[in-house]
Amino acid sequence: MAQVSLWSYVSRIGPEKFENMYQEFPIEVRSLMADFLENQPWEYVTGSDSFCLELANTLIERLLEELKKISRNSGVAVHLIHQYVQRISKQDSVQTVLQIKCLLENEKAVVLKQVPRLSVSLNQRKEEMQFNVQIMKLKHKLQQVTMVQQQLRDAKKNMGFHNQMHNVASLHMQWEVLVKEYFQILESAQTQALKRISIWKRQQQLAGNGAPFDENLIPLQERMETIFAMFQDIDRALKDFSLLGEEVPSGLPENMNSSLRTLITSSLLVDKQPPQVLKTQSKFQASVNFLLGSRLLNSSPKMPVVRATIITEKKAQELYQTPIGESWNEGAGDIENGKSVLEIAPNSKTCGAVFKNLLLKKIKRCERKGSESVTEEKCAVLFIAEFNLNSINTTFHIQALSLPVVVIVHGNQDNNAKATILWDNAFSEVERRPFFVEEKVPWSKMCHTLNMKFVSEVGTKQELQREHFMFLAQKIFNDNSLNDDQDRMVSWSQFNKEPLRERNFTFWQWFDGVVDLTKKCLKDYWSDRLIIGFISKQYVHTLLSTQPDGTFLLRFSDSEIGGITIAHILKREDNSAQIQNIQPFTAKDLNILSLGDRVRDLKQLKYLYSNKCKDDVFGRHYSKKTSKTPDGYTPTLITLKVAGGDTTNPVNPLISNEPTWPVNGVGAIGSISPPPPPPPRPLQPPIFHHVEGHPTPPYSTPDFVPMLPYPEGCDPGLQWNGPIFIPPVQIMPPQPFHSQEPFPNMVLNPNDINMMDELQTIEDALGEDFSSSHVLAPLSIVHDTDTNWME
Repeated sequence: MAQVSLWSYVSRIGPEKFENMYQEFPIEVRSLMADFLENQPWEYVTGSDSFCLELANTLIERLLEELKKISRNSGVAVHLIHQYVQRISKQDSVQTVLQIKCLLENEKAVVLKQVPRLSVSLNQRKEEMQFNVQIMKLKHKLQQVTMVQQQLRDAKKNMGFHNQMHNVASLHMQWEVLVKEYFQILESAQTQALKRISIWKRQQQLAGNGAPFDENLIPLQERMETIFAMFQDIDRALKDFSLLGEEVPSGLPENMNSSLRTLITSSLLVDKQPPQVLKTQSKFQASVNFLLGSRLLNSSPKMPVVRATIITEKKAQELYQTPIGESWNEGAGDIENGKSVLEIAPNSKTCGAVFKNLLLKKIKRCERKGSESVTEEKCAVLFIAEFNLNSINTTFHIQALSLPVVVIVHGNQDNNAKATILWDNAFSEVERRPFFVEEKVPWSKMCHTLNMKFVSEVGTKQELQREHFMFLAQKIFNDNSLNDDQDRMVSWSQFNKEPLRERNFTFWQWFDGVVDLTKKCLKDYWSDRLIIGFISKQYVHTLLSTQPDGTFLLRFSDSEIGGITIAHILKREDNSAQIQNIQPFTAKDLNILSLGDRVRDLKQLKYLYSNKCKDDVFGRHYSKKTSKTPDGYTPTLITLKVAGGDTTNPVNPLISNEPTWPVNGVGAIGSISPPPPPPPRPLQPPIFHHVEGHPTPPYSTPDFVPMLPYPEGCDPGLQWNGPIFIPPVQIMPPQPFHSQEPFPNMVLNPNDINMMDELQTIEDALGEDFSSSHVLAPLSIVHDTDTNWME
């Protein structure tokens, strides 16, 4: 991960913010040495003890070397560099270090006031420096231990009895103090490394919701190997001390072995997680990485075998308290191909095992809590191995637990299983008892999670905005009075157990449908900011009621999962307005005819809100006309019309079943209260078997205007005074198709129907006007013979 440059922000902030900071350190030199200065541990020179003096001298040596290098490559500030070199050469090393330390701390304080978000990156760099300083302290302390041991050896060899006893006792006490200090620093460094592993695991879990993640394990492996090497160094020191005839303090070897065991058993990680929604009888992959494998197993005659098994949440909690034993075999399901041998990669020196063809055959469900469903039941894949470390004659049992998984047996469980995983990934803590997660979380955290999921799944840089979150809050809390200053607690039940008001689906099911639709069909439109999307029907009226005739916007349907609808304004001659909502389009619809082409075809749509000519903003999304298909055929086209034609009469009930809303009285979100719609007429939707090339005909609902494909090149006014309607007809090609009751004797051969004249004959033959009770019939796809179809 790229390091953040503090100087890049300092140089952008006005110089008055840094007045009097560069009296001791020339700003020109600071600019030339930006990266070097920011990556040295100046802040860890905190005193005048031997380590701090050694560190200060080392830092000044590095500084002078860097200054010489810069002076050779830069002719601009050579005289300033020489002056500064002469100055620091005359003063104490610690004093120079403290000056630079003070300068960087002051810069950091000013920058963080301007850009608070940088604190995360700066703290990460500080943590890395802190670990490196810990290792420097360990090496310094080990030198002192080695020096005392040599003095002890010389004292025993060269001095008389009385002096020998006195000096040996004094050196023995000195050695004990140094070794205890060494172990304190070593345990601190180990704790820091293990914490970094926990953070890596947490970042890996957040990546399941779409967060950015650096999966590179090499830096962690290097840390663990460095600490392991420090254990080896002190182990040799203890053995050398024993060879001198001195007794090692009681408890010291045991403490060292215990810490070493913790280090080794914490080194097995799941670097490629199994799918978190896992379907039985489906193959999947996973892999593990043993960070200390190349150090511990490099000379092993037989590499350990890693076993994979699935366990319940209850068993995971037991293992959290008590590690597995030698004969552990208590899986909750049968996994095929669940064994793989650890291998060491010769180039990278990494050690791991890959599972390429895992297969969960079946799962044993455990007893669930209260109203918990099977899609709320969490399991995990456990990876276990054992090996013998000959150097200390000890067998190690190592294990790694995957992220929580939800096991499903049918695809219709997928959506609710994803909700369980999303909640767990988003709101679990770094260190927790498996798999505890809060039942309620702040809405602000939920907003962050929804935005992360939406952006990553869709693959867009266009994030959700404040207005979108306000709409989502009103939806999930069923409260139109909410504003964006309120940060309520949202519960798991509100998220994916309780259905939304007057709906038979939950908030998550609706939101996931929006994500899926946008990902499949609307990514470019969303990225081009052509879709408002998350907006209520009432607020649409607020926005459109004062706009010119034909102004429209796109919003995600409230009533249908995975649907997008067009709302537009129609104006009467008396300048009164009506907002019309067109029947939602689903992914299936948009795969037949794209959103851009639908917008193009609807002539009543003129301006995208607000005041953008639709051809200017949607033009690049229109399909290009082709004269011939690759195989030489004349292409066909599908176009779209609102049921009832391009009428300008907004009162026509075939155009919209919504009442006319007045233009005046427009207020804030939730303040528009349109009169209730009239009771819906009972509709008998036509039943059609699919005919290739003919989409299923839509039908009108109380909320939306139906859409239908219209044949390009056909004159809608040809012997036709309004839309033609037929009763429900069941088409069963290639056989002749029969109308359903009440016309049992009506038999039509589709080959005999010739466009509009023949359809008029059907209406005449039926002897009844169905314009008030039936939907507009679908029309056939025709050959494209109109060369000016785009005009």
